[in-house]
Amino acid sequence: MVDLPAGAQAELFPILAGSALPPGGARQVGNKAWNLMLMARAGLPVPEAFVLPTTWCGRSDAQAALPAVLASGVRALESATSLVFGGTRRPLLVSVRSGAAVSMPGMLETVLDVGLNAETVEALIRETGNPSLAWDSYRRLVQAYAEVVAGLPTAKFDALVAAAMRTVGAETEREMDHRTLRTLTRAMLALYNDLTGHSFPTDPHEQLLAASLAVLRSWNADKAASYRRLNGIDDAAGTAVTVQRMVFGNAGGTSGAGVGFTRNPATGGRELYFDFQFYGQGEDVVAGRQKLPDHDRLRLALPSIWTRLNEICRELERLFGDAQDFEFTVQSGTLFLLQSRRAKRTDWAALAIAVDMVGEGLLTPAAALARLAGIDLGSVMRTHFTPPVPPTLATALVASLGVASGAIALDPATVLRMAADGSPAILVRQDTVTSDIEGMAKAAGILTGSGGRTSHAAVVARQLGKVCLVACPGLEIDLPRRQCRIGGVVLDEGSMLALDGNTGAVHAGRLAIEIERPVEALAAIARWRAAAAA
Repeated sequence: MVDLPAGAQAELFPILAGSALPPGGARQVGNKAWNLMLMARAGLPVPEAFVLPTTWCGRSDAQAALPAVLASGVRALESATSLVFGGTRRPLLVSVRSGAAVSMPGMLETVLDVGLNAETVEALIRETGNPSLAWDSYRRLVQAYAEVVAGLPTAKFDALVAAAMRTVGAETEREMDHRTLRTLTRAMLALYNDLTGHSFPTDPHEQLLAASLAVLRSWNADKAASYRRLNGIDDAAGTAVTVQRMVFGNAGGTSGAGVGFTRNPATGGRELYFDFQFYGQGEDVVAGRQKLPDHDRLRLALPSIWTRLNEICRELERLFGDAQDFEFTVQSGTLFLLQSRRAKRTDWAALAIAVDMVGEGLLTPAAALARLAGIDLGSVMRTHFTPPVPPTLATALVASLGVASGAIALDPATVLRMAADGSPAILVRQDTVTSDIEGMAKAAGILTGSGGRTSHAAVVARQLGKVCLVACPGLEIDLPRRQCRIGGVVLDEGSMLALDGNTGAVHAGRLAIEIERPVEALAAIARWRAAAAA
């Protein structure tokens, strides 16, 4: 255990294996940090961290008061890790993450790789012997800092990445070598200077302060306010800020980043449901901007990690008493857990999970009934298309079950306009971002060309009860012409489209729908209620 200075105790809390829990629980330090504390105390592999409690979110003196408090937290991290923040030997890099008391997936901000500059990037190369890791992390920091802290548009930075990939003939960012990444990073630093009129900050402590303030500001972003309104979350609750030692999923062939669910959040099945990307960092998986091809490779390439992940599913459920959604990183064959939270799920899955957990002894019937109290069990159903169905245009990954038919809408504003006219709409996007939430909430279904089943947008779609298919092969969108191409077929905006969230199939046209009820699960609940009443 590493103790903080006495004056810092009320201002921040450590996330270390032997540290005491804060008295205010998740309301004080946010759900993310609270769960990390519980996992660390249970002996699970959690990187060292500290958290600024939610009270910082409303403080008018945050900019003046935070530097000294952050310095105290950094000293504790340095002591716990034997690394040095800003050091030219054994450099410590940190992530700066949000975390409200009630989980708000993707609505608040994160900045990774904080602490890199011209000196520490060379120190990281000397420490790891991996120049690609160092320069890849540095360019990620510059781009994330530009977007989250400086508020710059991402398009020009994305264009630099695309140009660098074209120069070396790379199909993905992971294929760029360290020389290309170094040139790309320097181009991003120059672009940052051009767009802001000043140089990218080189002082790691300045980076940390600015990133922490940006995370606190993100509580009041439009998308976060919309999410709170849709989910009945108190605007005054605020977000905490977790500062955590970086672990690197982009460290090489036995490294990667993933998001897993301890049970299938669409069906409730007791299976590890996850997305993974080798040589990636966490935002690659959850942002929904990339296709995630490494799901099957993980089991084959890193069988010990696969086995450990399945064990961790059961450990997390025993610790928290519910199905969990967790983020993880594998660095050079070593597994780390970065987050765990109650898994958002469809109503069908909620019912199946409750019944199964009673059968497994993880819940009592009374606890299961209490957990299901907010669900109208009479309305729980799955939908299917009535046969026969037309030929399939494409088959995508299923992120949320059910079926939906509606008119193609190529942006959230069109969804809202169609909904106002009483017309069901299918939101078709190359990728969805969490700022699309208003349109997602009104859409009958969602189809994307990229992303994975665990991206933030997919998680939100499941919570909203929307049919969602992701990573649709061959989906092309032509916004100027208001058209899309699926399976070689060109469809105008407003054309009818049907999504089958049971099979992943995409069909042209409007299809008839039939309903399936969870008969066996409802019978189990009826037995519990009868036993309680006896």
